[in-house]
Amino acid sequence: MSVVSRRTVVPLLLVLVVVAGIGLYLFQPWKAFTATTVNEALPTASAPEVKDGRQMKGNDGMRGGGPSMTSTRPENLAEGRFVTHEHGTSGTARTVRLADGGQVLRLEDLKTSEGPDVRVYLSSRAADAAKAGLGDGAVALGKLKGNLGNQNYTVPAGTDLSKFRSVVIWCERFSVSFGAADLAPASG
Repeated sequence: MSVVSRRTVVPLLLVLVVVAGIGLYLFQPWKAFTATTVNEALPTASAPEVKDGRQMKGNDGMRGGGPSMTSTRPENLAEGRFVTHEHGTSGTARTVRLADGGQVLRLEDLKTSEGPDVRVYLSSRAADAAKAGLGDGAVALGKLKGNLGNQNYTVPAGTDLSKFRSVVIWCERFSVSFGAADLAPASG
């Protein structure tokens, strides 16, 4: 190989290696062949027992001491089914109020693709409109824990869920929605 050829080939190979490395980092193509399943139970919280308008404490009419704790069922606030945007996405999203007043977004039977930097958002836009973007005031709930299964995301305290119309599975790296679910008031 002549000296001129080496001067051309070596830098070209270095550029190709750098471009390939950047491409692998950005696209993470191996995620097309992997899956992460998460199966979390719906969180439960105990609320203090209330009797005659006051919280029971200590030995107030009870043996054994200590406050009486009664498990209260979580209250479904809103729910909806996922629709596909950029990647096949299905399952159900529902917002739940726990007995202690905390709020949780629960994804059930979720099926979507893995991807780089995929996150879960509450959006003021309807699911169809979220395909074009999250809209103003979207609330990030965290990185997607897994692309399959059942998972919970804590809604920040003070968040008024009535202001949000959908849940969006959003890829930060490429600014695309994998899928979204409209939130409608839960029945019964």
